[in-house]
Amino acid sequence: MHAMKYTTIPYVEKQVSRIFYGTAMMPFLAGEDGSELLDAIYKTGVNAFDTARGYMDAEASLGKWVEERGLREKVVILSKCAHPDQEGNKRVSEKCIREDFAVSSTKLRTDYIDIYLLHRDDPDVPAGQVVEIMNALHAEGKIGAFGGSNWSYERIEEANEYAYKHDMVPFSVSSPNFGLADQIEDPWGGGCVTISGPSNEAARNWYIHNHMPVIAYSSLGRGLFSGRLKSQEADRAAEVLDPVAMKGYGYPENFERLRRCEELAQEKNCTVSQIAMSWLFHQEVNTFAVVSTSSAARMQQNIDAMYIELSQKELLYLDLR
Repeated sequence: MHAMKYTTIPYVEKQVSRIFYGTAMMPFLAGEDGSELLDAIYKTGVNAFDTARGYMDAEASLGKWVEERGLREKVVILSKCAHPDQEGNKRVSEKCIREDFAVSSTKLRTDYIDIYLLHRDDPDVPAGQVVEIMNALHAEGKIGAFGGSNWSYERIEEANEYAYKHDMVPFSVSSPNFGLADQIEDPWGGGCVTISGPSNEAARNWYIHNHMPVIAYSSLGRGLFSGRLKSQEADRAAEVLDPVAMKGYGYPENFERLRRCEELAQEKNCTVSQIAMSWLFHQEVNTFAVVSTSSAARMQQNIDAMYIELSQKELLYLDLR
């Protein structure tokens, strides 16, 4: 059993675990008590928690646990704002961002959020205008680091050029999809951004060059590499994976990646998900993984995966190169 790894993120005052625990699952979405599960996850060394205004009542469940355990100064809370509404109307504006923060901070029972991300982009809003809004929240002590979830690297670069030109705090973190599975189609619609797969090498190179932390969502292909589905069972994939996972990842090239994970997992006496997680942490991109699980034992397996050695040849082999 290995220990969690930690590092720093600009504008976050605490050390941050390399794995964020994702709360976009039950019982958190329903706002129910998840204290025992959160206790177990925290005990593994995870001190960073991913939530969002758009995750129903997940913020309330997380906030209750943090307050009752007296952990606010020990945990890193990431939340997200400005997700489009149910009608699909874009909400990247100061009014919506501040409204979302007010609700989130109340539900999370905190007056500041360590990492605050815009859940979607609106290219019609000038990037510099967004930088001004986020800098105001930062100056007020409401947020630490800020950035984009599902923002293209070109838009982040545009925002940061504005920030540097005006001596302001830049975007210092990003949360796109990133993992071994290539996200072929936008799984949710509405502007999901991935840096996985052969077509996104330029994006990955940008992140490497700029040393920007990537908080990767769906890093295990939303269950594709969970071990519940075998590579030769593509015909029954829809019975195991939800429609979102099928739309994003249920393609022949990803089943071949799964087959290669199975092959290496057998050789190295570990699980398929550990091979896929190890692959992620071997990339040059400064990666943090968002993991949702109802099992502390599975979380420990993800931590242990950071210590599994993969050669450059094996890394390329897994990615069909």
